[in-house]
Amino acid sequence: MTSPSVLSRTPADSAVTLAHIMSDHDTNLYGTVHGGVMMKLIDDAAAAAAGRHAGVPAVTVSVREMSFLAPVKAGDLLTVRARVGRAGRTSMDVSVVVTSERWNLAGPVTRVATAQLVFVAVDSEGKPHPVPELAPEGDADRPLGGSAE
Repeated sequence: MTSPSVLSRTPADSAVTLAHIMSDHDTNLYGTVHGGVMMKLIDDAAAAAAGRHAGVPAVTVSVREMSFLAPVKAGDLLTVRARVGRAGRTSMDVSVVVTSERWNLAGPVTRVATAQLVFVAVDSEGKPHPVPELAPEGDADRPLGGSAE
């Protein structure tokens, strides 16, 4: 449960980074990582960010936007960064940026996808649960879509 003393949290408080080396098992018939595999990782990171902000579990309500920008191959290190960008009474908008680089090389890093998802915090009975307000952080509060952090 969210502590009653927590009235607000910053976007940095919810930030999550998930990294995964993609394998041949993750690829489609074209030899690139299947979009559904990437979408699962995006949803996992976004759910963790929403849960961190809410202090309780959060469930996916919708995917407002999903853009695949470049292909990903087996052997690429996929990094998914997510954080809450807006908080309502029980819902949260989560921004996600996905980058890719070869697992064994230092760069180049390529932005391969972006996404915007909506989550609702839920209590132990699955009913909507109030979430803390989102406190601004200045420059660190910019949307993830604006830069590959």
